[in-house]
Amino acid sequence: MMSTAAPADPFVHPALFYRGDRQYVAGTVPFVLDGLSAGEPVAVAVPGPQLKLMKTELGADADQVHFLDMTQAGRNPGRIIPGVLRAFADARSTARVRIIGEPIWPGRTSAEYPACVQHEALINAAFRGREVTILCPYDADGLDEKVLADAYATHPLVIDEGRELASAAYSPDTVVARYNEPLAPPPAAVAAAFTVEELSAVRHFMVRQAEDLGLSGVRLQDLALLVAELTTNSAVHGGGSGTARIWTEGDQVVCEVQDGGRLVDPLAGRRPAERGQIGGRGLLLVHQLSDLVRMHTSESGTTVRCYLSR
Repeated sequence: MMSTAAPADPFVHPALFYRGDRQYVAGTVPFVLDGLSAGEPVAVAVPGPQLKLMKTELGADADQVHFLDMTQAGRNPGRIIPGVLRAFADARSTARVRIIGEPIWPGRTSAEYPACVQHEALINAAFRGREVTILCPYDADGLDEKVLADAYATHPLVIDEGRELASAAYSPDTVVARYNEPLAPPPAAVAAAFTVEELSAVRHFMVRQAEDLGLSGVRLQDLALLVAELTTNSAVHGGGSGTARIWTEGDQVVCEVQDGGRLVDPLAGRRPAERGQIGGRGLLLVHQLSDLVRMHTSESGTTVRCYLSR
């Protein structure tokens, strides 16, 4: 069904366009069974209904597969590479690993979508040179044509109606840059400028505001950690000052930190921490704690926006 490797790179990253359950099963179940027959570890991270469908179709073979509900594990697209894909692949010592990952499904919000597309593009850099195959299903009936067009740009191979095609539109770096878009100003937000000397004060200020907006318990602790990491990053890498803002959108509390620094590594925060690593874990923690992270970086500065459900 599928090439085992591209000549220049052992990493294989096809998109699978499917229409209905029959095509979904036909495109995914043989992929899993082929991997199991070859002795390859297999993980499946897809939304709940597809997860149930695959387990039913696989029967007893499902016991050999590592399953994750992507709507939970990948709620924030920024934690899929370190927390789902790399976590599985790095823990296996066999030559090749197979993963099915479905990070984009009908119901993803307009705020989430840019982060999803950047994630799909960054997979290629995160796994370059590794003996890993990651198959990404796309609901061709339920997703917008723009989403399918972006899939051609983020995947070197596309499987549609059983045919595997090389994508002439493949350009992941272009996609990362295109979706590095300025974030719309919040309709109403409380803001506080800070310097290095005011880090503690701005953190306490943001926590008090979050309490007033309905955060409590673990979620409030998460926000406190997020603000601490982001404001410290501003102090160390962003010119020593910045502005913190907080507001609500629907049932979520949103906080952001803006400073004058520029983020030059698009995979920052998306690599698992190495054993014994000192420092460099701030953005990784931000992704782990947030339901969504949106970023914009340019020569004039960087904005990191985090969403937390109340």
